[in-house]
Amino acid sequence: MNADTQAVRGAANNLNVQKDKLVADIRTVMTDAEDLLRQAKDASADGYVAVRAELEDKLAETLVRLQEVQEELKFRARHAARAADAYVHENPWKSLGFVAAAGVLVGIIVSRR
Repeated sequence: MNADTQAVRGAANNLNVQKDKLVADIRTVMTDAEDLLRQAKDASADGYVAVRAELEDKLAETLVRLQEVQEELKFRARHAARAADAYVHENPWKSLGFVAAAGVLVGIIVSRR
């Protein structure tokens, strides 16, 4: 396995960790939102304003996290594309063989339906 392949796999593993953290963050925000809505039912007008402000803060934090993950995804996609391009340029016949094999497999699957 060459360094580019290892880098892509490492990036994919890191991306999965970040995805899991993001999902956990979104679940936490949803749970907090539900709790805050329950509190808002029992709160006075002033309490409602405080609960709403807290909910808006949590949502803003989540949006910032989503933007960070989006930037990380863009960076990793560019890196993976560069690694794939380098591999294809270094191994054109092997790459062509993979593409041909994939085409044959897709053809077999499609012809069976």
